[in-house]
Amino acid sequence: MHEYYLSSYNTFLMLTYTQKSFWEIYRKSSPFGDNNYNPGLTFVKPVIYKNQLRGVAGISFEHESNGKDSVESRSWDYLALSGVYFFNASFSIQAKVWAGILSQPDKDYGGGGNPDLYEYRGYGLIALNYRSLKDKFRAAAIINPRTKFGNVNIQLEVNLKLNPKANQYFFVQWYNGYGESLLEYNRYTSMIRAGICIKPPLRDFY
Repeated sequence: MHEYYLSSYNTFLMLTYTQKSFWEIYRKSSPFGDNNYNPGLTFVKPVIYKNQLRGVAGISFEHESNGKDSVESRSWDYLALSGVYFFNASFSIQAKVWAGILSQPDKDYGGGGNPDLYEYRGYGLIALNYRSLKDKFRAAAIINPRTKFGNVNIQLEVNLKLNPKANQYFFVQWYNGYGESLLEYNRYTSMIRAGICIKPPLRDFY
C-alpha cells in the first residue's frame, strides 16, 4: 500500500508497506515458513527536465522484521537512498543503497538476530524494470551485490495483470542467492515461485 502527501519543495511523503509470505505448499499442512513485514516512510523528489518526468530521488526510513521472538527473531531498521531514471514510458532503472541497525542475538535464548545480514544482503541493489504502455505486463531484474566481490543475489520476475481495473498481478519469479527470507537469510536459495502480488500504479519502486 502506498499513500502520497504533497509537501514543500515539490516533494512527496509516502507511507509504504511491503509483505512477503513464504507458503510451503509441499510440506504437511502447508504452513507459512516465514512472513517478512516491511513498513517505511519515504520522501520522494520528482526530477523534471524540459517539462518531462525523467526520474525520482528518494530517502526513506524502513523497518523489516518477521514478527517472531527468541531464536527465530529477525529484524533491522535502516535508512535508504534511492534514485530512478526513466529511459522512456516503459523502461527504467533504479539504484538503492542502505545502512542501518541489525538485531543482535538474544542472550537469554542463546540465538536469534541477524548481526551478519550485510554479508548476505549487501548494501544496495540495482533494478531494471519494464512495463507495457497499458500496464498489463511488467518484468524486472533485480541485482543485489553481496559484500564479497563477484557474489550477487539475482531476482527475475514477470507479472501479468489479472484485471485491467485492478492492481493485482499473477507473477512468476526466480530467486538465486541469499537473504530472500529474514528467517533463513544465511541459506542459499535457488527457487522458482508463482503467486499473486499487488503493485503500485505506473511504476515499480523498490
